[in-house]
Amino acid sequence: MRNPHAGQPFTDSDEEIARALLDVSVPTLMLSLVHMSGDPELIRGALKPAGLFLNEVQGYMSEEDKAAARDLALTVIRDYRDRGCPEPEPIGPELLKEMMEWLVCEPVPEEYVPMLAEEMELDGRDGRAPNALDPAACADFPVVVIGCGESGLLAGIRLREAGIPFTIVERNAGVGGTWYQNTYPGARVDVGNHFYCYSFEPTDQWTHFFAEAHELQAYFEGVMDRHGIRPHVRWETEVTQARWNDDTATWTVSTRDRDGNRADLTARAVISAVGQLNRPKVPDIPGRDTFAGRAFHSAEWDHSVDLAGKRVAMIGAGASGFQIAPAIADEVAHLTVFQRTAQWMFPNPNYHAEVGAGVQWALRHLPFYGRWYRFLLFWPGCDKGLDAARVDPDYPDQQRAVSEISEATRSVFTEWITSQLDGDTELAAKVVPDYPATGKRTLQDNGTWLKTLTREDVDLVRTPIAGIEADAVVTEDGVRHPADVIVYATGFHANRVLWPMTIRGRDGDDLTARWGERPVAYLGITVPGYPNLFCMYGPGTNLASGGSLIFHSECQMRYITDCLTTLIAGGHRSMEPRQDVCDDWVRRSQDEMRTMVWSQPSIEHSFYKNAYGEVYTLSPWRLVDYWGWTRAVNAADFVFD
Repeated sequence: MRNPHAGQPFTDSDEEIARALLDVSVPTLMLSLVHMSGDPELIRGALKPAGLFLNEVQGYMSEEDKAAARDLALTVIRDYRDRGCPEPEPIGPELLKEMMEWLVCEPVPEEYVPMLAEEMELDGRDGRAPNALDPAACADFPVVVIGCGESGLLAGIRLREAGIPFTIVERNAGVGGTWYQNTYPGARVDVGNHFYCYSFEPTDQWTHFFAEAHELQAYFEGVMDRHGIRPHVRWETEVTQARWNDDTATWTVSTRDRDGNRADLTARAVISAVGQLNRPKVPDIPGRDTFAGRAFHSAEWDHSVDLAGKRVAMIGAGASGFQIAPAIADEVAHLTVFQRTAQWMFPNPNYHAEVGAGVQWALRHLPFYGRWYRFLLFWPGCDKGLDAARVDPDYPDQQRAVSEISEATRSVFTEWITSQLDGDTELAAKVVPDYPATGKRTLQDNGTWLKTLTREDVDLVRTPIAGIEADAVVTEDGVRHPADVIVYATGFHANRVLWPMTIRGRDGDDLTARWGERPVAYLGITVPGYPNLFCMYGPGTNLASGGSLIFHSECQMRYITDCLTTLIAGGHRSMEPRQDVCDDWVRRSQDEMRTMVWSQPSIEHSFYKNAYGEVYTLSPWRLVDYWGWTRAVNAADFVFD
């Protein structure tokens, strides 16, 4: 059977191939040539990338070198086509590492190579897929998965591969989680799509490099149907409570559907895949209920409201507001943006760019082009962001920056922001943040945000809001800002993990009450006192330094599947992490987190922080470490019954 990543055979003409090559990432193309020709000397000459940065997929190659590389490629591809597009021979580990380092223009440490090789799947094997278990042993081990976003769908796929019976409970009417729920204008992902997808389910169908919500949701729909998950899902049904029964070693999962009908499911294990950013947060502003116009949260966008000719007040300008404002500015009569703190942003010219037909052709036909392109997107965000986030305790003026790297990052970001303002110092004072770079969620910008703010019919207001009246938002300086519609782009209850569900473990212990605003789980996955309960995107697993939540989800689900395999194959009734193991994990995680910029006292109004100024939702760890820790279960970390 042909390796699915080796490309589909083709018969395109030389002219069609040459036209396609005008679209592609040239450094990625050259690595595909090595596979096609079997000749590594192609990357040992003068044609090579000069460097790598986020979203810089051409490696800073000159136009002359790119043209020369395309000419070379046409010769190699023509020969490959004329030979019938044979499946390339496997490459060895030494050449693999050489190719990695050639592409990223720097050494790739040995400890990263196994993780990256697994992620790329050059052998055509999904190394994270579980082995099928004995059907007879699995028959009496039903699992309930809460949520059918990207992590819940992944859980279903892996459970089905393992042969473990399962039911997914999803409160929405469709798959996709945040990409189903967030339908506001401009909603799109901020991780390159050819990386923001399952490692085992790449696609050549993306129409944008950073896809809009509807396209992401469609991707998950397709994956769900290809893997036969739809029949296992109870749609428009919400989990209200899950209670552990020690006598039967089962969970009773209580649900309520859209019509209010209640039902209980019995499970040997529960996997929570509800995410951290799924419960909208609307600030309790005085007079909020007196507003006479239409008002809604960005995650509950009311598409029945026609914004044309309306005066719109958008409260909040973080990640969602950053996308909404440019998308609606042309439509509304006037837009007033209320922003509590300015956001750092970095340049990304591809943020709204469409994927050309040539890229789609290369992904479909050129051997391993898609796998190397995925690696090209992964590597710049693979742990490098931790360097900029780490605090140098001896660095002066930590209100401004936390290290020399942080200061350099601040300078680059500031230059990018001010370069778009045409000397408007008043606007610069509003939009250049006064806290260290990367201290909050850093946004990606291709110029649309600041271009929107410079419009005559758009106002950016940084004065705090005092209250809301029937037809206006009033700021503390007494100024009334007339409004017909209010959009709350005010984020989510990020620190209330698993809320509003009630999860009761041994002795009826309420997990939400135990956690408060300090949610903790061993590896972000398991909790002492809550047997056979597993979390995906659990406490301490959000990523602020790079990577992708889908990568993290694949790590977590491999670990969870190994836990379930251990339970089933070992004939155990239950497993839960030892309290001392979990305590040690929390201590080390918090010690590490306190060395990061996100915990700095100078960072205010951050959704990463709880009411005490602590950060329990983010991961402070390198991806390569988390990947290693979650590859297999250490039975000594657990108590079994």
